[in-house]
Amino acid sequence: MLTPILALGLLAAVFGLLLGYSAIRFRVEGEPIVEQINAILPQTQCGQCGYAGCRPYAEAIAAGEADINQCPPGGEAGIQALADLLGRDPLPLNESHGEHKGKRVARIDESTCIGCTLCLQACPVDAILGAAKHMHTVIEAECTGCELCLEPCPVDCIEMIPVREDITTWKWPFPEERWVDIAQAPLRHAAR
Repeated sequence: MLTPILALGLLAAVFGLLLGYSAIRFRVEGEPIVEQINAILPQTQCGQCGYAGCRPYAEAIAAGEADINQCPPGGEAGIQALADLLGRDPLPLNESHGEHKGKRVARIDESTCIGCTLCLQACPVDAILGAAKHMHTVIEAECTGCELCLEPCPVDCIEMIPVREDITTWKWPFPEERWVDIAQAPLRHAAR
């Protein structure tokens, strides 16, 4: 009679240790839906959506406090991806938050920069490099195109330029409607 009790006690201890280990090892940090929404957002941290950055906006969407159409940098493609993820109908971009302009980066005209550091303070991702009373420059690979550096510049030496398309930024375009029709024409002809 003592052997089965000891065996069950030993099994309970082993399974308890396994459950404790797995709870520590495989713990989920944060809410998974917030992480998925945040991964879709463009990470510009521009605040055009009405929130301090992409993460707070993702949390608001997950909580049902914000619509999925408040992100101008994400554009229609971002809205469609959010709608697909959340099982909602896509909405047109809310124009009160701005318009979609495509991927752009800031460029500073270094010959007119006075080194005031106001753009350094405004940049949410620290993509501007420089020091007080010295010219500044933008690290293009880090710039998200949020445009927050434009307004504080007293000499208007910052401009937003479209990102040059190269092998790292190019994406395969969706087929146009007429090309889809041409591709399906042999199938229609064969079906006759």
